[in-house]
Amino acid sequence: MASSYDRAITVFSPDGHLFQVEYAMEAVRKGTTAVAVLGSSVIVLAVEKKSTAKLQEARTVRKILQLDSHLALAFAGLTADARVLVNKARIESQSYRLTVEDACSVEYMARHIARIQQKYTQRGGRRPFGISTLLVGHDHDGSPHLYQTDPSGTYSEWTANAIGRNSKTVVEYLEKNHKTTEIDEDKAVRLAITALLEVVESGARNIEVGVCRRGKGIQLLQQDYVDNLSKEINEEKEKEKAKNEKKEE
Repeated sequence: MASSYDRAITVFSPDGHLFQVEYAMEAVRKGTTAVAVLGSSVIVLAVEKKSTAKLQEARTVRKILQLDSHLALAFAGLTADARVLVNKARIESQSYRLTVEDACSVEYMARHIARIQQKYTQRGGRRPFGISTLLVGHDHDGSPHLYQTDPSGTYSEWTANAIGRNSKTVVEYLEKNHKTTEIDEDKAVRLAITALLEVVESGARNIEVGVCRRGKGIQLLQQDYVDNLSKEINEEKEKEKAKNEKKEE
């Protein structure tokens, strides 16, 4: 039974599981959805935001965070854990600049974040970080990169990916529609929003979109633009649906 092995982070179950790590990944699966799409020169992050309370300041709730002038990430899972991990990543990024006198690569930061997450899976008195991240940025040569990290401490590079609740549905949509990395910014933004609308029930009101451009870092798109584009996408879906129903008749 799991209860015999899930109390200590450093104890494997007989079938080779670390249950605390699996519980952390379950926290990620219950988090709000985040999508990233790699374009030819930009990376687009689109996230689902929880509805804020009437008296709450919405600007204090962020799912897209900047690490450095060339790095940003979106996360799914426990927000408090994300704050701690993001602070560690920011300190490492500035420390790298002071030591090397240059900005770190995207892979270096992905490896650093994954290393921290892995450390918390093997030390007593701690628990794994309950978040997965989508890390984006540009390297020195201007090439855009997208990496994912998860609570177990693994990291990998992607051309498009999604994490959080209903991420499987979003990934399946991206696999069908993300044909190549040679897509411009407008197409990348449209694809990211369309993929997120597959699972976001409340529509564009709870969607936040950021574009990571070379030399400019992450820049959030105006909500009016996101609302109008989402409305346009939904109208196209309705037309396509009506067209298919007419063919079936």
